[in-house]
Amino acid sequence: MSRTVLTVDALVVGAGPAGLAAATAARAGGAGSVVVVDREDEAGGIPRLCAHTGFGMRDLRRVLSGPEYARRWVDRAVACGVDIRTRTMVTGWSAPGRAQLTGPGGLLEVDARAVVLATGARERPRAARLVPGSRPAGIFTTGQLQQWVHREHLPMGRRALVVGAEHVSYSAVLTLREAGVRTVALVTDHPRSQTFGLFDLLTRAGLRVPVWTQTTVAGVYGHDRVDRVLVRGPGGGERAVAVDTVVFSGDFIPDHELARVAGLAIDPGTRGPACAADGATSAPGIFATGNLVHPAETADIAARRARSAGAAAAAWLRGGEGRHERATVRVRVADPLHWVVPNMVGPEGEPLDPVLVRTRSFLDHPRLDVTQGGGLLASYRLRRMIPNRSHHIPSGWLGLVRPEEDVLIAVAAPR
Repeated sequence: MSRTVLTVDALVVGAGPAGLAAATAARAGGAGSVVVVDREDEAGGIPRLCAHTGFGMRDLRRVLSGPEYARRWVDRAVACGVDIRTRTMVTGWSAPGRAQLTGPGGLLEVDARAVVLATGARERPRAARLVPGSRPAGIFTTGQLQQWVHREHLPMGRRALVVGAEHVSYSAVLTLREAGVRTVALVTDHPRSQTFGLFDLLTRAGLRVPVWTQTTVAGVYGHDRVDRVLVRGPGGGERAVAVDTVVFSGDFIPDHELARVAGLAIDPGTRGPACAADGATSAPGIFATGNLVHPAETADIAARRARSAGAAAAAWLRGGEGRHERATVRVRVADPLHWVVPNMVGPEGEPLDPVLVRTRSFLDHPRLDVTQGGGLLASYRLRRMIPNRSHHIPSGWLGLVRPEEDVLIAVAAPR
């Protein structure tokens, strides 16, 4: 079957806030034709399904509801000439920079001089977490819950248990509340919540939803629908909790299938494409941004950081291909640190955005040492580090990196 071939300057895969911000920045940087594709019916990403407020503070300098925030980014992209195509899926690559698409108009190949991947991240479902039990209805991730409630408008249960206690877990509580479902508790295997203290306080005191810490889900059971969840507490004892809905929240993994098929180097920590501060990947002309590379930041952080990837794509189109050859030095972390972004060092100079670092465990007053070849590039003292939340360190040391050896970020031993 023959395919129509469309030639463009830049192709952006993903129409969430990061993809739209990258596309807008690419146009502002001089890119001529910029096409954004997304498999969903509407552009705007996950925020369009989040009815609660709190979006846009860091990028738009406003406090908006999720749908309002999504519309702002769609309107910005359209106003600057970005071509947004929804219900369109990238199914593979026929050559570097040539994407195979399937959409309402049939098969299409897009031949792009620059590609920005902004495919986002998803929560690991129950099966991937190896939670035993039966297979009844009433089991969701937060993303599925939001689709069910705000897009499909389907009926929910009455009592829910939310697995997780990070930012998105509290969003799940609000979505359940909008659907008329009482959240019995949030469950986390960590010793305390990983969200902001105010969110935790408002949920515990205002909504009267407790957080069961150092607790795991030992099984989910029911016949047609969930009727109980077996939880294991700090002492190892187990008890059954009567609920008809379970939401597995957080524990994000990037939607990296297209990056892998394209042959991009994958970072072992984020499990997304390894990338420099400007989004440059291991393949010339392909950039990555958003929660594909840092799973998962809030939408406004993802959008704000994505602007550098769009600007870099525009610079590539202006003839900066030679810049990419130096983006080969990897940045790695040592336990208990989880990942760092950027995790490659290129020639883009000191970025405007700070470096993001995550930890697997709670750390009080840690000192992070950045070293290369045994030499100290920088050292930073943080007040604390919390799992499932990114922590910022300055990016000035990126300009000190030599091209021959990997960089390591590690927690220094107490003096």
